[in-house]
Amino acid sequence: MTNLTISLDENLVKQARIKAIQEGTSLSAKVREMLAAYVRQDMPAAPIVIPKLPVSKARGGLKPGIDPSSNRSLYDAMDAGMDLKNLS
Repeated sequence: MTNLTISLDENLVKQARIKAIQEGTSLSAKVREMLAAYVRQDMPAAPIVIPKLPVSKARGGLKPGIDPSSNRSLYDAMDAGMDLKNLS
């Protein structure tokens, strides 16, 4: 077997590990399974989920501290919003 190093969002990896454990498997096994399906071209299309960015209700627009010209700032804001949903 070959090791592969990839860069992924930390929150995504945490959520994927939790889901894999709940399914009684490992994240590595799920990645192998999805990669094999991708190679076979029978992987079902994943639904597109567009997370909502936090918007200021006082004056509209993005909340203070979110830089719309920075991908990292936008990703962090989306991750923060997704974390709040998962806690409820």
